[in-house]
Amino acid sequence: MALKIRLARAGSKKRPYYHVVIADARSPRDGRFIEAIGSWNPLLAKGEERVKIDADRAKHWLSQGAMPTDRVLRFLDEAGIAKREARSNPNKAEPGKKAQERAATMKKAQEDAAAAIAAATAAPAEEAPAEEAAAS
Repeated sequence: MALKIRLARAGSKKRPYYHVVIADARSPRDGRFIEAIGSWNPLLAKGEERVKIDADRAKHWLSQGAMPTDRVLRFLDEAGIAKREARSNPNKAEPGKKAQERAATMKKAQEDAAAAIAAATAAPAEEAPAEEAAAS
């Protein structure tokens, strides 16, 4: 049986509250679980105690092979129970494929417009001395 340490949602609509539970990986998120080992109240301020985890029970279940989800692993790392490796996704901040295409077309249009303006402003400046010479 594959065990997970995960969050089970409780609380009312738009007022989330989560229980940290040990559950079979096949059971539904808010369904049957083996044991509740803590809680997380995301609505509390950061200075308050938002996460409460029974460290002894968490260590016991980790030794039994339970795999924590990413969010729970963050909590366990803060508590010093388990180590979470830092993730790095440098491409996350880049725009998507379509947005990059739009940006490229906008840049090309701006360059064309700038070139047209530069050509239009340069041409009358060159014609001005020729008109002065003709007037003399």
